[in-house]
Amino acid sequence: MSTVINFKNVDICQKDVKVLSDVSFSMEKGQFLYLIGRVGSGKSSLIKTINGEIPINTGNAKVLNYQLNNIREAHIPELRRKIGVVFQDFQLLTDRTVYDNLMFVLKATGWANKYEIQARIDEVLSIVGLSDKVDAMPFRLSGGEQQRVAIARAMLNNPEIILADEPTGNLDPDTSSNIMKIIHALSSSFGITVLMATHNYNILKNYPAEIMKCEDGKLMKTVMPSEEDLTNKLIKFGLSKGYEYELVYQTVMKMYGPNL
Repeated sequence: MSTVINFKNVDICQKDVKVLSDVSFSMEKGQFLYLIGRVGSGKSSLIKTINGEIPINTGNAKVLNYQLNNIREAHIPELRRKIGVVFQDFQLLTDRTVYDNLMFVLKATGWANKYEIQARIDEVLSIVGLSDKVDAMPFRLSGGEQQRVAIARAMLNNPEIILADEPTGNLDPDTSSNIMKIIHALSSSFGITVLMATHNYNILKNYPAEIMKCEDGKLMKTVMPSEEDLTNKLIKFGLSKGYEYELVYQTVMKMYGPNL
Protein backbone atom coordinates (compact mmCIF):
# COMPACT_ATOMS: atom_id res chain seq x y z
CA MET A 1 0.00 0.00 0.00
CA SER A 2 1.20 3.51 -0.79
CA THR A 3 0.54 6.52 1.42
CA VAL A 4 -1.46 9.21 -0.39
CA ILE A 5 -2.13 11.62 2.51
CA ASN A 6 0.40 12.23 5.27
CA PHE A 7 0.09 15.03 7.86
CA LYS A 8 2.63 15.47 10.68
CA ASN A 9 2.19 18.09 13.41
CA VAL A 10 0.17 20.40 11.15
CA ASP A 11 -1.64 23.48 12.47
CA ILE A 12 -4.73 24.37 10.41
CA CYS A 13 -5.80 28.01 10.49
CA GLN A 14 -8.67 30.01 9.04
CA LYS A 15 -7.99 33.76 8.76
CA ASP A 16 -5.21 33.59 11.38
CA VAL A 17 -7.45 31.66 13.79
CA LYS A 18 -6.13 28.20 14.67
CA VAL A 19 -8.89 25.64 14.06
CA LEU A 20 -6.92 22.42 14.58
CA SER A 21 -3.47 22.04 16.09
CA ASP A 22 -0.80 19.36 15.82
CA VAL A 23 -2.74 17.31 13.27
CA SER A 24 -1.03 14.00 12.46
CA PHE A 25 -2.68 11.28 10.38
CA SER A 26 -2.16 9.34 7.18
CA MET A 27 -4.24 7.51 4.61
CA GLU A 28 -3.27 4.72 2.27
CA LYS A 29 -4.40 4.10 -1.30
CA GLY A 30 -7.94 2.70 -1.29
CA GLN A 31 -8.55 3.44 2.40
CA PHE A 32 -11.96 4.65 3.62
CA LEU A 33 -11.95 7.01 6.63
CA TYR A 34 -14.76 8.86 8.40
CA LEU A 35 -14.29 12.34 9.82
CA ILE A 36 -16.72 13.35 12.58
CA GLY A 37 -17.15 16.19 15.04
CA ARG A 38 -19.47 19.02 15.99
CA VAL A 39 -20.36 21.79 13.56
CA GLY A 40 -17.43 24.22 13.51
CA SER A 41 -14.96 21.71 14.92
CA GLY A 42 -12.66 21.83 11.89
CA LYS A 43 -13.86 19.06 9.56
CA SER A 44 -14.36 21.29 6.54
CA SER A 45 -11.11 23.16 7.26
CA LEU A 46 -9.18 19.87 7.19
CA ILE A 47 -10.81 18.92 3.89
CA LYS A 48 -9.93 22.33 2.41
CA THR A 49 -6.34 21.93 3.57
CA ILE A 50 -6.01 18.58 1.80
CA ASN A 51 -7.42 20.19 -1.35
CA GLY A 52 -4.93 23.06 -1.23
CA GLU A 53 -7.52 25.73 -0.38
CA ILE A 54 -5.98 26.52 3.02
CA PRO A 55 -2.19 27.00 3.13
CA ILE A 56 0.01 25.25 5.68
CA ASN A 57 2.60 27.20 7.66
CA THR A 58 3.33 24.80 10.54
CA GLY A 59 4.15 21.12 10.37
CA ASN A 60 4.54 18.88 7.34
CA ALA A 61 1.83 17.75 4.92
CA LYS A 62 2.04 15.73 1.74
CA VAL A 63 -0.88 14.80 -0.51
CA LEU A 64 -0.08 12.42 -3.35
CA ASN A 65 3.30 13.72 -4.56
CA TYR A 66 2.68 17.33 -3.57
CA GLN A 67 4.33 18.90 -0.53
CA LEU A 68 1.62 21.28 0.70
CA ASN A 69 3.97 23.37 2.86
CA ASN A 70 5.65 24.94 -0.14
CA ILE A 71 3.41 23.99 -3.06
CA ARG A 72 3.64 26.42 -5.95
CA GLU A 73 0.45 28.22 -6.90
CA ALA A 74 0.69 26.79 -10.42
CA HIS A 75 0.69 23.23 -9.05
CA ILE A 76 -2.52 23.54 -7.01
CA PRO A 77 -4.81 22.99 -10.05
CA GLU A 78 -2.76 19.85 -10.88
CA LEU A 79 -3.33 18.55 -7.36
CA ARG A 80 -7.06 19.27 -7.49
CA ARG A 81 -7.46 17.35 -10.75
CA LYS A 82 -6.38 14.27 -8.80
CA ILE A 83 -8.91 14.92 -6.04
CA GLY A 84 -12.69 14.65 -6.42
CA VAL A 85 -14.91 16.61 -4.04
CA VAL A 86 -18.53 15.80 -3.17
CA PHE A 87 -20.52 18.49 -1.36
CA GLN A 88 -23.60 18.30 0.86
CA ASP A 89 -25.53 20.77 -1.31
CA PHE A 90 -24.57 19.18 -4.66
CA GLN A 91 -23.38 22.49 -6.23
CA LEU A 92 -24.65 21.68 -9.71
CA LEU A 93 -25.11 24.33 -12.38
CA THR A 94 -28.89 24.70 -12.45
CA ASP A 95 -29.10 26.29 -15.89
CA ARG A 96 -27.74 23.32 -17.84
CA THR A 97 -28.31 19.60 -18.26
CA VAL A 98 -26.53 16.80 -16.47
CA TYR A 99 -24.39 16.24 -19.57
CA ASP A 100 -23.46 19.92 -19.77
CA ASN A 101 -22.61 20.03 -16.06
CA LEU A 102 -20.12 17.23 -16.57
CA MET A 103 -18.81 18.55 -19.88
CA PHE A 104 -18.13 21.92 -18.22
CA VAL A 105 -15.75 20.25 -15.74
CA LEU A 106 -13.97 18.20 -18.39
CA LYS A 107 -13.40 21.21 -20.64
CA ALA A 108 -12.22 23.26 -17.67
CA THR A 109 -9.64 20.59 -16.89
CA GLY A 110 -8.23 20.32 -20.40
CA TRP A 111 -10.37 17.78 -22.22
CA ALA A 112 -10.92 18.77 -25.87
CA ASN A 113 -11.89 15.70 -27.91
CA LYS A 114 -15.69 15.55 -28.00
CA TYR A 115 -15.75 11.78 -28.46
CA GLU A 116 -13.50 11.23 -25.42
CA ILE A 117 -15.65 13.68 -23.44
CA GLN A 118 -18.84 11.84 -24.35
CA ALA A 119 -17.30 8.46 -23.57
CA ARG A 120 -16.12 9.60 -20.13
CA ILE A 121 -19.47 11.18 -19.27
CA ASP A 122 -21.27 8.00 -20.31
CA GLU A 123 -18.87 5.97 -18.18
CA VAL A 124 -19.27 7.94 -14.94
CA LEU A 125 -23.06 8.18 -15.30
CA SER A 126 -23.16 4.42 -15.73
CA ILE A 127 -21.15 3.99 -12.52
CA VAL A 128 -23.74 5.98 -10.53
CA GLY A 129 -26.74 4.49 -12.33
CA LEU A 130 -27.90 7.63 -14.17
CA SER A 131 -27.32 6.79 -17.82
CA ASP A 132 -30.93 7.69 -18.56
CA LYS A 133 -30.63 11.18 -17.01
CA VAL A 134 -27.98 12.59 -19.31
CA ASP A 135 -30.32 15.25 -20.76
CA ALA A 136 -32.18 16.04 -17.53
CA MET A 137 -32.04 19.42 -15.81
CA PRO A 138 -30.91 19.28 -12.16
CA PHE A 139 -34.20 20.71 -10.85
CA ARG A 140 -36.00 17.76 -12.44
CA LEU A 141 -33.93 15.32 -10.38
CA SER A 142 -34.48 14.11 -6.83
CA GLY A 143 -31.95 15.00 -4.14
CA GLY A 144 -30.43 11.54 -4.36
CA GLU A 145 -30.12 11.77 -8.14
CA GLN A 146 -28.47 15.18 -7.87
CA GLN A 147 -25.96 13.79 -5.41
CA ARG A 148 -25.23 10.90 -7.77
CA VAL A 149 -24.51 13.46 -10.50
CA ALA A 150 -22.17 15.20 -8.06
CA ILE A 151 -20.38 11.90 -7.43
CA ALA A 152 -20.12 11.31 -11.17
CA ARG A 153 -18.62 14.79 -11.52
CA ALA A 154 -16.06 14.01 -8.82
CA MET A 155 -15.09 10.86 -10.75
CA LEU A 156 -14.53 12.53 -14.12
CA ASN A 157 -10.75 12.90 -13.98
CA ASN A 158 -10.07 9.48 -12.42
CA PRO A 159 -9.19 10.95 -9.02
CA GLU A 160 -6.92 9.16 -6.58
CA ILE A 161 -8.72 10.77 -3.62
CA ILE A 162 -12.38 11.60 -2.97
CA LEU A 163 -13.23 14.17 -0.28
CA ALA A 164 -16.90 13.92 0.67
CA ASP A 165 -18.18 16.70 2.95
CA GLU A 166 -21.50 15.59 4.50
CA PRO A 167 -22.66 14.04 1.20
CA THR A 168 -25.86 12.62 2.75
CA GLY A 169 -26.66 15.58 4.97
CA ASN A 170 -29.66 16.72 2.90
CA LEU A 171 -31.01 13.26 2.09
CA ASP A 172 -33.54 10.92 3.66
CA PRO A 173 -32.31 7.63 5.22
CA ASP A 174 -33.13 5.37 2.27
CA THR A 175 -31.52 7.73 -0.23
CA SER A 176 -28.53 8.16 2.06
CA SER A 177 -28.04 4.40 2.09
CA ASN A 178 -28.07 4.27 -1.71
CA ILE A 179 -25.52 7.09 -1.91
CA MET A 180 -23.31 5.33 0.63
CA LYS A 181 -23.28 2.15 -1.45
CA ILE A 182 -21.86 4.17 -4.33
CA ILE A 183 -19.32 6.10 -2.23
CA HIS A 184 -18.19 2.96 -0.44
CA ALA A 185 -17.70 1.21 -3.78
CA LEU A 186 -15.33 3.98 -4.88
CA SER A 187 -12.94 2.67 -2.26
CA SER A 188 -13.67 -1.06 -2.33
CA SER A 189 -14.06 -1.48 -6.10
CA PHE A 190 -12.05 1.36 -7.64
CA GLY A 191 -9.24 1.67 -5.09
CA ILE A 192 -9.88 5.36 -4.48
CA THR A 193 -8.93 6.83 -1.10
CA VAL A 194 -12.09 8.28 0.48
CA LEU A 195 -12.27 10.76 3.38
CA MET A 196 -15.88 11.40 4.32
CA ALA A 197 -17.20 13.88 6.88
CA THR A 198 -20.53 12.83 8.36
CA HIS A 199 -22.87 13.16 11.35
CA ASN A 200 -24.99 10.18 10.37
CA TYR A 201 -24.74 7.44 13.00
CA ASN A 202 -26.59 4.89 10.85
CA ILE A 203 -24.01 5.29 8.09
CA LEU A 204 -21.16 4.82 10.57
CA LYS A 205 -22.89 1.72 11.88
CA ASN A 206 -23.89 0.17 8.55
CA TYR A 207 -20.67 0.96 6.66
CA PRO A 208 -17.96 0.56 9.32
CA ALA A 209 -14.52 2.05 8.80
CA GLU A 210 -11.84 3.83 10.78
CA ILE A 211 -13.08 7.06 12.41
CA MET A 212 -11.24 10.30 13.21
CA LYS A 213 -12.84 13.00 15.33
CA CYS A 214 -12.29 16.77 15.45
CA GLU A 215 -12.74 17.90 19.04
CA ASP A 216 -11.35 20.75 21.14
CA GLY A 217 -8.96 21.81 18.41
CA LYS A 218 -7.49 18.34 17.96
CA LEU A 219 -7.86 15.45 15.51
CA MET A 220 -7.96 12.06 17.20
CA LYS A 221 -8.90 8.47 16.53
CA THR A 222 -12.20 7.33 17.99
CA VAL A 223 -14.52 4.32 17.92
CA MET A 224 -18.23 3.76 17.55
CA PRO A 225 -20.23 3.78 20.79
CA SER A 226 -22.53 0.86 21.38
CA GLU A 227 -26.25 1.16 20.69
CA GLU A 228 -26.82 0.70 24.42
CA ASP A 229 -24.56 3.64 25.29
CA LEU A 230 -26.39 5.88 22.85
CA THR A 231 -29.79 4.77 24.08
CA ASN A 232 -28.85 5.42 27.70
CA LYS A 233 -27.53 8.87 26.80
CA LEU A 234 -30.74 9.84 25.04
CA ILE A 235 -32.85 8.48 27.87
CA LYS A 236 -30.93 10.84 30.15
CA PHE A 237 -32.09 13.63 27.86
CA GLY A 238 -35.68 12.57 28.63
CA LEU A 239 -36.30 10.64 25.41
CA SER A 240 -37.73 7.16 25.03
CA LYS A 241 -37.60 4.68 22.18
CA GLY A 242 -40.13 5.30 19.47
CA TYR A 243 -40.89 8.16 17.13
CA GLU A 244 -39.68 10.93 19.45
CA TYR A 245 -36.40 9.11 20.00
CA GLU A 246 -35.79 8.64 16.29
CA LEU A 247 -36.80 12.23 15.52
CA VAL A 248 -34.27 13.74 17.92
CA TYR A 249 -31.62 11.04 17.55
CA GLN A 250 -29.89 12.45 14.48
CA THR A 251 -30.11 15.99 15.83
CA VAL A 252 -28.27 14.95 18.99
CA MET A 253 -25.74 13.04 16.89
CA LYS A 254 -25.15 16.12 14.76
CA MET A 255 -24.48 18.20 17.87
CA TYR A 256 -22.24 15.80 19.73
CA GLY A 257 -21.04 13.16 17.29
CA PRO A 258 -20.87 9.41 17.96
CA ASN A 259 -18.69 9.82 21.05
CA LEU A 260 -21.42 11.15 23.33
